[in-house]
Amino acid sequence: MDGTDAFDVFNPPELAEPRGWNHGLLAPAGGRVLFIAGQTAGGPDGHVETADFAAQFALALDRVLAVVRAAGGEPAHVGRMTVYVTDLPAYRDAHAELGAVWRARMGRHYPAMALVEVRGLVERGARVEIEATAVLPARRPRE
Repeated sequence: MDGTDAFDVFNPPELAEPRGWNHGLLAPAGGRVLFIAGQTAGGPDGHVETADFAAQFALALDRVLAVVRAAGGEPAHVGRMTVYVTDLPAYRDAHAELGAVWRARMGRHYPAMALVEVRGLVERGARVEIEATAVLPARRPRE
């Protein structure tokens, strides 16, 4: 499975046309499922250094992708993502910047996604938290 054929995409015509996500992705048989815990812009000490919404989104997404890469995957292996935000208007206002952040990291790969506004996040100052599920290729037998 490479990045171009990691999933079969399903966007039924009776559902609204997705923009920036897909309604459904079907993982290939034999793939390994990787669950990525919620990631924020907090550093190793948990301290969030910036209040900028787009910068926090970028750092949280970078941390999600660091877990994917550590497991041997790539961004195209992310099949599902949930983005939690504490300020939905800030998300909407940063839409253009977020699109640039997304394209720089994910290209034109769009997982099945949900965006949820929450009252707060555990890390003080965090405005964005991203959790994800990836499906990595099956391990090849040792030769």
